[in-house]
Amino acid sequence: MRFRLRACLFCLLLLSSACLSSACGPTVDLTKGLQILDVSSGWFDAGIVNGQAKLLPSISFKLKNVSDQTLPVLQVNALFRRVTEKDEWGSGFVTAAGSKGLAPGATTQTLTLKSDRGYTGRDQTRQEMLQNVHFVDAKVELSSKYGSTQWVRLGDFPITRVLIAK
Repeated sequence: MRFRLRACLFCLLLLSSACLSSACGPTVDLTKGLQILDVSSGWFDAGIVNGQAKLLPSISFKLKNVSDQTLPVLQVNALFRRVTEKDEWGSGFVTAAGSKGLAPGATTQTLTLKSDRGYTGRDQTRQEMLQNVHFVDAKVELSSKYGSTQWVRLGDFPITRVLIAK
């Protein structure tokens, strides 16, 4: 009887070990495992805020999983900066794929991230705001992570001086 109990415990230990190792799999390097597609950027017309027209830097893109593993809970963070400054000016965050993850070869829907900060103007049209001599261009740094991995920088993109309507 004791022998059977030990044999059963040994089998359970082997089975649980095999399950754990297959669930974890090797870590995917997102700089190689994700492809950024269909990137477009511009200045989103956020409407009138406190009596002033407001423009926010924005970027849209898709992500394709070019790795051989599913990427669960895939998240993207955007840090917006003025091109003349090192400090963060604004940020955005989105979950690109939930708990089911992004399967190998799959592509996300179009993801759009807008800064929470931008430019305001009272007596100018939005197009005039973009052409103002004091207007400072912006850029965005995209980073991503999946599951419990660390954030990985995917790339920097300029924000083009085009108006994106609502």
